[in-house]
Amino acid sequence: MDTLLEIVLQIALVVHTVLLAFVVYRVWRGKEIMERLVGADLVSTLTLAILVLTALIQCESIYIDVALGLAALGFVSTIALAKYAADEQMF
Repeated sequence: MDTLLEIVLQIALVVHTVLLAFVVYRVWRGKEIMERLVGADLVSTLTLAILVLTALIQCESIYIDVALGLAALGFVSTIALAKYAADEQMF
């Protein structure tokens, strides 16, 4: 059973990494500011998922601590970027 869980976690890690590559491309080549903002938020979320999966695979809790700090930073930066985007679209 442990090997099955490890295989599923490895597959999930690969899938999330591929998704992260697509989202980074969308942030890089986004046409509108809101599209880039949503992409940046999704980059933060996918990075959190990758860190949690890495913590589960390697049985290290430090990755969870880093993920929690990144979640707080991602939330604050999303709010700041949304305020900046709202101010830019007013003019």
